[in-house]
Amino acid sequence: MTKSSTLNRTGYVRASFAMLISAFSLILVIMPTPGHSRVAGESLADLVEQISPAVVNIVTTLTLPGTTGQAPIVPEGSPLEDLFKDFQQDQQDRPRSRGSALGSGFIISADGYIVTNNHVIVDSDEIIIEFFDGESLVATVVGRDEKTDLAVLKVESEAPLPFVQFGDSDIARVGDWVLAIGNPLGQGFSVSAGIISARNRSLSGSYDDFIQTDAAINRGNSGGPLFNMEGEVIGVNTAILSPTGGSIGIGFSMSSAVVSKVVDQLIEYGETRRGWLGVRIQDISDDIAEALELEDTTGALVTDVMDGPAGDAGIQPGDVITTFDGVEVESTRALVRMVGNADVGKAVRVVVIRDGKSQTFLVDLGRLEEAVLTSLNPPASEDNPKFDINGLTLGTLSAENLSQFGLGGYTDGVLIMDVAEDSVAFDKGLRAGDIITEIGQQAVSTPADVEAQIASAKEGGRTSILLLVHRDGDKRFVALSLAD
Repeated sequence: MTKSSTLNRTGYVRASFAMLISAFSLILVIMPTPGHSRVAGESLADLVEQISPAVVNIVTTLTLPGTTGQAPIVPEGSPLEDLFKDFQQDQQDRPRSRGSALGSGFIISADGYIVTNNHVIVDSDEIIIEFFDGESLVATVVGRDEKTDLAVLKVESEAPLPFVQFGDSDIARVGDWVLAIGNPLGQGFSVSAGIISARNRSLSGSYDDFIQTDAAINRGNSGGPLFNMEGEVIGVNTAILSPTGGSIGIGFSMSSAVVSKVVDQLIEYGETRRGWLGVRIQDISDDIAEALELEDTTGALVTDVMDGPAGDAGIQPGDVITTFDGVEVESTRALVRMVGNADVGKAVRVVVIRDGKSQTFLVDLGRLEEAVLTSLNPPASEDNPKFDINGLTLGTLSAENLSQFGLGGYTDGVLIMDVAEDSVAFDKGLRAGDIITEIGQQAVSTPADVEAQIASAKEGGRTSILLLVHRDGDKRFVALSLAD
């Protein structure tokens, strides 16, 4: 570490004079602002000594299937038949081989609740917690959440256990110092330090909110805590990005803003209880914003409304959700997280833009885990005309047309039979087999409806029009240029 990197803030005061033959520099070390108890360069030994007893190693065992090989084929009635049956039964009765895996975790209460990653303990037959003082206890699973890869365990201890508390990851800043403590590669109770490299990273899940850090994280660190300089847990070390399998300085910790909420629910209910709005949404691109005459691309565009809270409240496809429960919606990802974190049954105000005007709806949130989607009935129409419009060959939802594309379960909309490869529609991603259910936020059921909506938009001087398109059970809006 260079001298300049050990300073929290450095200023240089230079004085130069014409009569002097040299210049002098004065390096000033600025003390940290209130709320920060340590500066870079100060020893972390006291902090590590304070928080290490609350960090645990996790050893899991699981039973692996036995490998007895293929059983010999014995002709029925052979004198060896009984012998081989006895042999096979003996192989089945033998205990199968056992494997073990290593991970990390941390204690969050004196009575023995422990947080770790779900992938550390999933499918385990036995979970052993190894404490900092060398003691070991068997743990039971309180609850697991696959969406955030989190799990809560419980041990029974005669004496109160040392524990740590969650900090506020939302106020953590890029450049803040952090500590990772865990069981990398089975070494046990290893400490690494680094900074927050980035925030609000998303890897693969809808509820992801990862802190990226360059503190060394390796296999075995999974489930371990990421501490701020106050000794508070602001993340759970979960994943690394590495071509070698070892740390290259790109690690990811699920933020405590997500973890604390999930942990509270797992302890109280043994499962998660996320809010559910009952809509499908997509981000707003520049061309969709233009088609909807929006000022910018913030918000979440509703592509589908299911039987549930939003539909009951009056929200419709094509609405742009701009505010949820008093908080502005920046994107679909932000809305998903806000809804998921909201209390089930809570009445929230949802502000939308519809036809250029702002409207507010009061929605009683449902529970995501209990949401059930309904399926559509097969179409009944046998009408089969085709139209060519703006590079699209359109047909009705007849049984014959749907069968041609292996589709079923649709009653409303217009089927795209073909798309000219040199058309704007093809460039926008429209393909044969897609189903258009709305044009310009108006329902369509025949190709003639599509033609009429496009003609009306052109007469009104519009340069693009919004299509609601179904594909493989999903819906999305596509802004289609009306240029000839």
